[in-house]
Amino acid sequence: MKYLYLYINIGSFIIPFLFSFHPKLQFYKKWKYLFPAIAIMMAFYISWDIVFTNAGFWGFNDAYITGYKLFNLPIEEWLFFICIPYACLFTYHSLAHLFPDLKFSLLGSSVIHVTLISAMIICLWYYYDRWYTLINFGYTILLLGLVYNKMPEKLAQFLPTFLIILLPFLLVNGVLTGSFIEDQVVWYDNTENMGVRIFTIPIEDTMYALGMLLTVYVLMEWFEKREKR
Repeated sequence: MKYLYLYINIGSFIIPFLFSFHPKLQFYKKWKYLFPAIAIMMAFYISWDIVFTNAGFWGFNDAYITGYKLFNLPIEEWLFFICIPYACLFTYHSLAHLFPDLKFSLLGSSVIHVTLISAMIICLWYYYDRWYTLINFGYTILLLGLVYNKMPEKLAQFLPTFLIILLPFLLVNGVLTGSFIEDQVVWYDNTENMGVRIFTIPIEDTMYALGMLLTVYVLMEWFEKREKR
């Protein structure tokens, strides 16, 4: 389907956007923290995306995109970094409103933190020469360590919601990587990742999602806290 990537972005964004104005949620009031946080995240992730695309570590199927590009990235890829974080942080905000006690204990958060970092370090021991694995896991290890040491309570709040968000994220990523459709929207060079897939999704994408969304989340929290001082 032509424009499939664009439709996925719009479909992911439209309902969270409309419900942002719900009187009990009022997520639109968070925009002044959200969009600067997304912009900072994009400064890193888009730069990385451009380099990896130009190097052929991944690429995009012209059959599923509009063909409009900026710095050799389809416009849909730029929208991905706006629409998906928006939808995910809206989900976090909604769940926090509906279930204010939805969080791990500090001990539980510590166990998950140590488990994730240990798993990524072990993977890097064997796959340090795979660029997607190296940059993705390296960044996420540093980010998790920073948040765990500086904002442990926020990490304990974010992690259970992330596990919920991961399911629709994987559904979207599944379609992008070839699940349910004839071909891939986004293809990967498996010599630059571990070659392990969850259905059609490179397993690194789970930590990619964690790094991207946690970046936006902690920046939002930091901006809001700074304003209230």
